[in-house]
Amino acid sequence: MCIICDRIKLIKEENNPYFVKELETGYVVIGDYQHFKGYSLFLCKEHVVELFDLSQDFRQKYLDEMVIVAEAVKKAFGAEKMNYECLGNGDAHLHWHLFPRVNGDIEEYGNNGKGPVWWYPFEKMYSDDNRPTDDKLQEMKAVLSKELDVLTKR
Repeated sequence: MCIICDRIKLIKEENNPYFVKELETGYVVIGDYQHFKGYSLFLCKEHVVELFDLSQDFRQKYLDEMVIVAEAVKKAFGAEKMNYECLGNGDAHLHWHLFPRVNGDIEEYGNNGKGPVWWYPFEKMYSDDNRPTDDKLQEMKAVLSKELDVLTKR
């Protein structure tokens, strides 16, 4: 079974606490762990593995919407730079990881805190200490939803 499809099913059942907004081609969710404050994902509505598996029109709309989501994340959480990942090696369902970055967010791990997210230790990134509280999660969802509303209306 596909973990992304499982999460989308929870969204449709109104039982995914990380769900922020449905767009035409995908679902915006806050990441389960928040070392990088505002870390979000954009889950494709279609269960495909690769971008080239999508029809050209859907693919273009999906990429356009992913850019809108990234801009909303940047504005909502004050990122200095956005990092984008679309890997799918572990979860073979097209989805984007959107990491808002600020100077020094991995300071202790080299190069003055300037490097890829995977320089941050896995066990720290996915520590329970990095899970948002229910109140913090609601706050994050509200601020991101507001930015998405503004950007999807232009």
